[in-house]
Amino acid sequence: MKHKEGHFIGFKDYNIYFQCWLPKGDIKAVLLVAHGFAEHSGRYGNLVHYFVHRNFSVYALDHRGHGKSDGERTQVDHFTDYISDLKTFFDIIREDNPDEEIFLIGHSMGAGISTAYALEYQNELAGLMLSGGGIITREMFEKRMITGKPLETSGLSRDQAVIDAYDNDPLVYRGPIMDRSSINESRELLSQKSNEITLPILIMAGANPMIDDAKRSKALYDLVKSKDKTLMLYDNLLHEIFNEPEHEQVMSDMEKWIIKHL
Repeated sequence: MKHKEGHFIGFKDYNIYFQCWLPKGDIKAVLLVAHGFAEHSGRYGNLVHYFVHRNFSVYALDHRGHGKSDGERTQVDHFTDYISDLKTFFDIIREDNPDEEIFLIGHSMGAGISTAYALEYQNELAGLMLSGGGIITREMFEKRMITGKPLETSGLSRDQAVIDAYDNDPLVYRGPIMDRSSINESRELLSQKSNEITLPILIMAGANPMIDDAKRSKALYDLVKSKDKTLMLYDNLLHEIFNEPEHEQVMSDMEKWIIKHL
């Protein structure tokens, strides 16, 4: 496995950090990862190790205001700024991989970013895979993100080591949530526009009753117009299904879906 990292110039001249992991053999496809709120691209080790060893390339960026990228922590002027950065990154990846299929994987807030990205550029993607995203009602939004308090971590994973690593990761933002307007902007956009999505889509979520992921994922599944759409709900798993003890099964399900769409 070869690891590369660097920066590109994003919207409004922000320096946006990215990294990629490349297999030794022939590439089956490219996976582009959009991470969740307050975290960063380095938290996807389980996904990287599973797929790169199976000859997939994995690319990931730190969204503006996250990880090693420029910007006030977790803040953005408009939700569409994320989309602009992702498009720039996609074009860089496409230039490096002119003949490979590119699948977009979004987790949580990254699922919202990826869904919004697909509304503009779905014809460029081989498929869209979402984890812990979906259509968020105002009640869910208010319950999960309380202004002035750090993000609640108890619903992330049943693996305490994952929680401890998250709490002690210097690149994870653990300060108070100051402004939720951009996330609310995405909530309204996806509720109104997701019925325009027609590309192949895999929607995944933990179905543990502690979280609302299954409900909002089902809402998105019902809304999108894709003829090729799949909903996978995992009993007992919490929000970060890529970091749950059963993550190997989740990755295996993803791989089977990808292979069907090559």
